[in-house]
Amino acid sequence: MPETRKTFHEQLNELQAEVIRLAAMATESIGTGAQALLDADLIAVDRVIANDVAIDDLTHGIEDRACALLALQQPMASDLRVIVTILRIIHELERTGDLMVNVSKTARRIYPRALDPKVRGIIERMRTQAAAQLRLAVDAFAEGDPSKASALVDMDDVMDDLQKDLFRTIFAGEGNDETALHQAVQIALVGRYFERIADHAVNIGQRVGFMVTGEFRHAQDLPQTAAG
Repeated sequence: MPETRKTFHEQLNELQAEVIRLAAMATESIGTGAQALLDADLIAVDRVIANDVAIDDLTHGIEDRACALLALQQPMASDLRVIVTILRIIHELERTGDLMVNVSKTARRIYPRALDPKVRGIIERMRTQAAAQLRLAVDAFAEGDPSKASALVDMDDVMDDLQKDLFRTIFAGEGNDETALHQAVQIALVGRYFERIADHAVNIGQRVGFMVTGEFRHAQDLPQTAAG
């Protein structure tokens, strides 16, 4: 292999490793952001926001390096698909970080009102589900495994059901004063944020399929798992 191509593939491998690091940061935000809301921990909200700044910085760094590889190396075929996939995946991860900032800031918006125990339980499950979907999506990317990515479609149905459970619980709640209404709206938005994070994980899975096969398939066209 010519030295220039060897250097290119080393740089590409480093870039993929940085994407995995970015994903780890986004996954951490899911845990810390949800916990900040559940614990009404206003100091933890600041940590989530600071982590998001680091996510943004790393995203921009990866993007710059990926664009440099495109411009200087002019990759073809599979290598080109990897770089294009990286550019799309980092956007999904960066948006995940932004959404978790919104989740954590909900602690400020409803403070000091406590969360209903049923609402807490659903949010905890949504946090677990979102983190699991993102980890699977990144594993599929790291391993170049579109079969793992296809499982995300079924997993996304779980998140959709949790969002519906959250809405039903909110609407069944007691209290119709302005404060209760404000909290209900904020918690409904939290459900939406988690649902969008799950969608970002599915999008990553679609990009993995493109990276490996050269074909882009929409979620409804992906093969279902045995459970489906």
